[in-house]
Amino acid sequence: MNATYTDTARTVAWALHDGRIGIANQVLGLAEAVGLPIVEKRLAIRFPWSALPASLWLQPLRAAGPGGADLTPPWPDLVIGCGRTTAAPAAAIRHASGGRSFVVHIQNPQLPPSLFDLVVAPEHDGMAAAGNVLTTRGAVHRVTPAKLADAAARFADRFADLPRPLVAVLLGGNNRVYRMTEERLAELAEQLAGLSRRHGAGLLVTPSRRTGAAGEAILRERLAGLPARIWDGSGENPYFAYLALADAVVVTADSVSMISEAASTGKPVLVAELPGGSGKFRRFHDAMRAHGATRPFTGELAAWSYPKLDDTERAAAEIRRRMAAERRPRAAAAE
Repeated sequence: MNATYTDTARTVAWALHDGRIGIANQVLGLAEAVGLPIVEKRLAIRFPWSALPASLWLQPLRAAGPGGADLTPPWPDLVIGCGRTTAAPAAAIRHASGGRSFVVHIQNPQLPPSLFDLVVAPEHDGMAAAGNVLTTRGAVHRVTPAKLADAAARFADRFADLPRPLVAVLLGGNNRVYRMTEERLAELAEQLAGLSRRHGAGLLVTPSRRTGAAGEAILRERLAGLPARIWDGSGENPYFAYLALADAVVVTADSVSMISEAASTGKPVLVAELPGGSGKFRRFHDAMRAHGATRPFTGELAAWSYPKLDDTERAAAEIRRRMAAERRPRAAAAE
């Protein structure tokens, strides 16, 4: 890490998010990659701000209501936010701090980029890379080689009885544009069962909260008697271990985050389609296929290689570079 970030105890990063796991992981992942001590701030936005687009928020620092973190000085050296509810408060911190706080927003803020020091936006958000806008192929995240190695070492014995090839199965569920119907989940479960029977594959399955109890029941019924582990939500989350130990990854099409995380491993990523979609998701999936990271899941395995996605570290390096460039003149003036 650059010495600029270790020479004072006051150096700290605020990680702003709304509590949703996918949003929080992007903010925390980028903050961790930058390397500063992190203060996590979950915002609970109150009415009327919660009902308005960010461009209409007046006094956005007052928008954080009971049940969430407050936004009061002393202001931090770095602020990283993600999602609709953090854009206006983050920009307001930059203004209130007199520009001392370096403010980063992940995703399209729906505000002028000039209100931030850096905007880190995935290509499918439709923002062009220029000036203080850095585009990424997928979502930034918390997956790192060190975390994968640690998880593999701790979980290897628990899954040692499963045969190879070992397939991690990452399941999402309904969102604003996709639907995981029971019929589609049953079809997917049958594809996985056939994969195991034909090729002797072991399965490491992790449903999400969006998969739902009925979906989990379908999985357990269709995969009964096969070499499959389905995480039931108890104990330590084995997600990193699944990514680390698997030979290939099957992931549903509804999650940009899970697909991006899987693609950071360099392992084959097979995307299981779901009913629905949108132009933004199509742009994302097209970009991932063009990079060579993903292929459609048809019930069969395939082996190939591609350059691992390094969006998170690339964005973190740009933040460190820009913060150092801003601080050098101040340090010279102090001398």
